Amino acid sequence: MNRALVTALVAAGLLMPGTGAQAATEGQDQCSPDTPRSIASTPSALPRLAADAAWQWATGAGVTVAVVDSGVNSANAHLTGAVVPGTDLVGQAGDPSGQTDVAGHGTAIAGQIAAREVSGSGVIGLAPEATILPVRVYYADDDQAKEAGTAPDAGRIAQGIRYAAQSGAQVINVSMSTPNDSPDLQAAVQEARAAGSLVVASAGNRGTSTDTSDGPRYPAAYPEVLAVTAVDGTGAPTEAAIHGEHIDVAAPGTEVLTAFHAAGDCVLAGSDASTSFATAYVSAAAALVAERYPDETPAQWAYRLEVTALRAQPAQHDELVGWGVIRPDLALGFVDDGTAAGPTSPVHGETLSTEVTARVVDSSPRVDPLTGARAAAVWWVLGGGTVVLLSVLASRFGRRRRGSAR
Repeated sequence: MNRALVTALVAAGLLMPGTGAQAATEGQDQCSPDTPRSIASTPSALPRLAADAAWQWATGAGVTVAVVDSGVNSANAHLTGAVVPGTDLVGQAGDPSGQTDVAGHGTAIAGQIAAREVSGSGVIGLAPEATILPVRVYYADDDQAKEAGTAPDAGRIAQGIRYAAQSGAQVINVSMSTPNDSPDLQAAVQEARAAGSLVVASAGNRGTSTDTSDGPRYPAAYPEVLAVTAVDGTGAPTEAAIHGEHIDVAAPGTEVLTAFHAAGDCVLAGSDASTSFATAYVSAAAALVAERYPDETPAQWAYRLEVTALRAQPAQHDELVGWGVIRPDLALGFVDDGTAAGPTSPVHGETLSTEVTARVVDSSPRVDPLTGARAAAVWWVLGGGTVVLLSVLASRFGRRRRGSAR
């Protein structure tokens, strides 16, 4: 999709800023900010992330996730009770608490993270009991917004990260990126880490970047940040995403069913993977980890998600998916004893493990691998019990016959 078309779609309200080709797969005309709509389907990413298993460990309760974005529309039914007052750092229009969102992007991100269940809708966040702190740093991403000074910029993103950390957010979602390194942005990230916050940021999309080459994007590329890329519906890397050494983990970024303005639900991103949406799922996973392990550091939370991510070679990082596709349930149950292959443990340092056993990414809903074995075991037990019973009866019958012959 060329840049002129992207700008036109943003202006028309059919494309969210910074997300690539973001069509509603069930019909663009059916997703209108002015028309309430519920979709009964469950977000396709949740079974791929083994959400049901993860929710046995944590739901995000007590964890605040800051959404540094276009604001969050708390009037969406899925976000009622999930959003606390934040801030509007643009300061030219709207609610000073950050709960106005003309673009709709921040609202969609918040829905992926913490959407509450609503009757008639299948939408639910990966961390459905987390709290959302809206930090509004832009209004739109078109040329008019750039001229007006209301488009994203590194300075306001840095301000947003600082505000989120100072407000006590354990996780800070930044679904934006720039190819330009910024000392102020780096300093904000470092301050957030020192304050106990984990910054999770998108690695970038080709369709919405002036620089379409692979390479570092910021703040994702800073070492204190968990950098996220997107995979497609099969769990495979996609050319829609920027790749590079800065990638830490991957998550689903297509066919995203989430909150849409104040109007209910919409499927966004279509088949063109968006790192913005993938980042939201990783932030939600981080919220689950932060709830279960509140005494661990942001570095430990990030490590849990990296070391348990699914990848072909456990000991190897690559520029397409980093350490692999996250599995929150595995991260929640992981025990760091210093022997796991892969990223360096923040507690034990570099592992001496030489394990290279392949782990294949499985994007299908999880099935109990012991189901067949358990069924077979039942039949063996029943069959074995029958044989034993017949043997006992035969033995007793034989003794009776011998006794009567005496």
